[in-house]
Amino acid sequence: MTPADHHSEYLANTIAELTPEGRARVDDLLDQLAGAAGGRERLIRFAGARRTEADTAQIQSKPDELAPQEVEALTAGFMTIRDGEPLDDVAAWANAVLQLLRDEPAVD
Repeated sequence: MTPADHHSEYLANTIAELTPEGRARVDDLLDQLAGAAGGRERLIRFAGARRTEADTAQIQSKPDELAPQEVEALTAGFMTIRDGEPLDDVAAWANAVLQLLRDEPAVD
């Protein structure tokens, strides 16, 4: 199993373990991310893909390629969520997204 497959499986497991309260919190966080994206289309698509995953419990097969600064910004945001989120299931989800970000192909 490749690291990317392992991280996708980890994300799928954390999504399956989201409580209804956790799922609502994830939706709120992704709304904030989309709002803060400032029209950066790849970040908006990233937030949309994570929402679809959380809502359908199905992992997106191929993530969008992100610029290094986009990966950096998302990593900082998801680290903040992971480290400060009071809901354990949401913190676990944020950590799984961080692992997935490590596998993101970068574009310039």
